[in-house]
Amino acid sequence: MKRRSILMAGAIATAALAGGPTVAQQITLPTSLTLTAYDTGTSGFNIVVALGKMMKEKHNTDLRILPAGNDIARLAPLKANRAQASAMGIGGYFAQEGVFEFAAKDWGPQKLQLILSSSSCNGITLNVAKDTGVKEFKDLKGKRIGVVVGSPALNQNAFAILAFAGLTTADVKLVEFSSFGAMWKGMLNNEVDAAIASTITSVVREVETSPRGIVMPQTPAADKEGWARMRKLGPYYYPHKATCGAAGLSATNSLELPTYPYPIFMAYASQPADLIYGVAKSMIVNYAAYKDGAPGADGLEVKRQILDWVLPYHPGTVKALKEAGAWTEAAQKHNDMLVKRQDTLGEAWTAFLKTNPPEDKAAFAKAWMVARKAALTKAGMDPVFE
Repeated sequence: MKRRSILMAGAIATAALAGGPTVAQQITLPTSLTLTAYDTGTSGFNIVVALGKMMKEKHNTDLRILPAGNDIARLAPLKANRAQASAMGIGGYFAQEGVFEFAAKDWGPQKLQLILSSSSCNGITLNVAKDTGVKEFKDLKGKRIGVVVGSPALNQNAFAILAFAGLTTADVKLVEFSSFGAMWKGMLNNEVDAAIASTITSVVREVETSPRGIVMPQTPAADKEGWARMRKLGPYYYPHKATCGAAGLSATNSLELPTYPYPIFMAYASQPADLIYGVAKSMIVNYAAYKDGAPGADGLEVKRQILDWVLPYHPGTVKALKEAGAWTEAAQKHNDMLVKRQDTLGEAWTAFLKTNPPEDKAAFAKAWMVARKAALTKAGMDPVFE
């Protein structure tokens, strides 16, 4: 998987305003849309609220938001066709790959594709209670780390950051919670010492202003060995100078933290191209109407879209990006490769289910991971997860 590659402004911004090299079609949206998102109070939920306000004002479309505490709960309404899209975290990537909680009989690899994603000034890291005395991530040894049942995204992020410091789950005490919101209540109530979140999430600020306080240990880009360990568990992470959020972050007080786009708006490949085109086009054309509506919403700007990341773009979005002058031949080549990866995983899953795999959940997942690796390797693709 390639690392971060962000578009530059200039011609792209001009093309977006002018309708791009292709004649822009009129934006048509249904009278109602349903999206899933993280719990209320999260930055992802707040961004969807800002988008909903824009869609109501510009298109008279009612945007219904279904908050859910873990990745399975966020994707289930999409899979059942009760929601058209989701403001996901990195769990969408795990779903594509069919790993962790998605290495189960009811799931397997999911053909999820991008609409737009937000790359803003924030970081996504393990936030640590200041009263623990932790200064660096290596100081978390023996401390309590929050994890969320059914949310591989949150948990794998935490494990990847621990790996930066050379720590594993055996070096800390894992404390399970039912949802992201519950985990952060646990931070507030001194039930846990560190939990994953975006630096701009409101619950982080809540703990910051509590007697516990918040500290954000850094992950310097110069620590090549630490980053190699982190990216082995979280290949979607990249180094970033965070300039917004809790802990006094600002343009003049930045911290070197890990991050990836969030929220990541995505839909199943089976969603009609016209529908996704309308959603993506509206988000691009009406950017000014929502960019200040919630912290992080500015990251949805067309020039900040990452065209060579770990998930492919939906055909509807590709059309909108072309009209904005933001699509390239290199982007198309990368997208085709990722679509081929999804096809390879889907074919491997279908073949695997025909082998009468074990009924036991753990044995099923283990057998699938072997079959998955074999299929990707045969296709000349990196399994990433083994």
